[in-house]
Order: sequence, then C-alpha cells, then structure tokens
Amino acid sequence: MVRPIRALALATVGAVAGFMAAASFVKRAFPSRGDELSDELGLVAVFDGIELESSATSFRGGSVLAWYGGVSLDLREATLAPGAHLTVHTLFGGVAIRVPSNWRLESNLQSFAGGADVRPGSESLDAPTLTIDGRALFGGIAVGARLPAGHDAEEDEEEAPAT
Repeated sequence: MVRPIRALALATVGAVAGFMAAASFVKRAFPSRGDELSDELGLVAVFDGIELESSATSFRGGSVLAWYGGVSLDLREATLAPGAHLTVHTLFGGVAIRVPSNWRLESNLQSFAGGADVRPGSESLDAPTLTIDGRALFGGIAVGARLPAGHDAEEDEEEAPAT
C-alpha cells in the first residue's frame, strides 16, 4: 500500500520540478520585449503576470504568451498601423486585450478546453483592422472594446447601481 503512494508522490514532485525547469528555460529563452511606446511587442508571462497600457504611435502587433500566467494588454491609447497582426497563445493562463471601439477585429483564435471571446468593434471596412490569431489550451483569451465581466474594474464600477 505504501509503494503506490510513494510512487504517486515522487511522480508529482517530478512533474512539478519539470514544469518549474521548463518555465525557467522559457523565461530565459524568450524574454518579454517592448514597452508602452513600442510599435511591436513580445510579451511572455510564465508563472507571473504582465500589465501593459500601450500608447504606440504605429502599433504593428507582435506576440503574447501566457503560460500559467496572465497578460492584460490595453491598446485603447495606441494608433494602429496598416496590416497589424497579433499572435496570442495561452497554456493554463489568460490574456485580456482592450482595444478602441473604432477598430475592426479579425480573429482566427482557436481553443481547446479553454475559451476565446472576441467582441467585435467597428464593422466598417475602412476602420483600422487588427488581425488576431493563436490558441488557448486550458486557458482563456478575451479581446474587445468591452471585455466580459470581471476583466475591467472601471467598467464594473460604472455599471454598479448607485446606493
């Protein structure tokens, strides 16, 4: 009876150690790049979180990876460049991206045991267009001018009834 429990405990410790080693490798191999003024971003959140409010003058896109972590990217103050493209991947993590309501969103997001919620902005073909693709594996991706409840504290306060 003790052997199966010991084997399970050792397997669990080994799996956790393997995940931590892989996370350490990913953090060093793929460091985050870009800041609030960058026109191209490469955000990597592994076992941590990133919050960024961009005010880029010609945002071209980039990539976002959340692995057991979270990314909150606010693009409402950014100006979109033609052909902007953002790739988003999550593994047991979450990504929330806020965009201006006058941007058009084209989504090629896929999810497996997770979810992707893209709330379209402008329907005008002349509107600045952001193309988003990627995958959510056991995680979630939310994109839009208005995110689902719980993703935006300002919006929650505005919608709360006065007492």
